[in-house]
Amino acid sequence: MSARINIARPASGGYTPDPHGFGNSRPSQGYRAANPDDPIEKLRTFARTVEDYVEIYTQPLRPHLPAIGRFLIVGTFLEDSWRITTQWSDQLWYLQRHRHFPWGISHFFLIINVITMLVGSGAVITKKHSEYGVGGLLGVVIIQAFGYGLIFDLNFFLRNLSVIGGLLMVFTDSLYTRKKIFAGLPTLSENDRKKYFLLAGRILLIFLFVGFILRGQWSISRVFVSVVGLVACIMVAVGFKAKWSAGFLVLMLSVFNVFINNFWSIHSAHPQRDFLKYDFFQTLSIVGGLILLVNMGP
Repeated sequence: MSARINIARPASGGYTPDPHGFGNSRPSQGYRAANPDDPIEKLRTFARTVEDYVEIYTQPLRPHLPAIGRFLIVGTFLEDSWRITTQWSDQLWYLQRHRHFPWGISHFFLIINVITMLVGSGAVITKKHSEYGVGGLLGVVIIQAFGYGLIFDLNFFLRNLSVIGGLLMVFTDSLYTRKKIFAGLPTLSENDRKKYFLLAGRILLIFLFVGFILRGQWSISRVFVSVVGLVACIMVAVGFKAKWSAGFLVLMLSVFNVFINNFWSIHSAHPQRDFLKYDFFQTLSIVGGLILLVNMGP
């Protein structure tokens, strides 16, 4: 005894490709809590409704998130290469006078940094040989930490851990399914490698916020932002609602970056301008890593 499937047809008799309305993009009508008196159940119902609305209204932007994230991640390296090029004599003076670099070695150090940052950033943006580009940019982070003597600066260290986390997100996004089986040797599948790199990237990304908590003067608003941000960071690290907590951090860090690291409001001759610009573009790089996390999920 065969079953019949009735396919809905319009009045004109044509075929409807989506008879059940699964592709309908109308706003969600919300969920009904299983137990309306349970506050936890109400919170879960509200969270699911918010997730539906976010999914619906971010669809037009979603295809562009990977490109935006990659560009923001390498923003700090592009800005750094431009600063070294435009302040060449000052950079040489600092390396030779304070870091005791011999003449010639200081030139070579700066040239290698500029070329590696430009080539690596181009590889990341164009998605051509991204793995090599990420490796080169990681090398720049390490040699600059030692070359400029900032390895023991806690704020610099935490920020660069977050930048490394963003680069790991790029590396994870660049992994393709490749099956290389070696007889007699244990192998780690591509999915497993992607999972572990993504986990490491998520954990490292949150160190910027740890640095934000440790520095500055405390106030009621700062305590509130720190507590909420720390909860979101923990959710990102453990992978619980990581997409939405990362989206919240993107919004919060973007607002923080515009109002706190507003280097454009300071005179170009003021020494504080360069420090604020450096912090601004480093924060942009970490925002880019969080955007990739929003796109890929936990």
